[in-house]
Amino acid sequence: MSLPQINEVKNLTNEELSQEILKVKKELFDLKFKKATRQSFKPHKIKHLKHKLAQLLTIEHQKILNTIFSN
Repeated sequence: MSLPQINEVKNLTNEELSQEILKVKKELFDLKFKKATRQSFKPHKIKHLKHKLAQLLTIEHQKILNTIFSN
């Protein structure tokens, strides 16, 4: 499993982007909870989810800036 590509999320609408951000945050919380309670999990998934979350937040921020400065 490779790191997610930013090209996959550039075409999402604002609502889809928000939904995806919430989904990734929930998954990340669940993995951190499993780690804290010493349950079985795949540690590399934390890195992948953090990377994906950063990409999603970057795209969201860029879209916000584009709407502000396009006026």
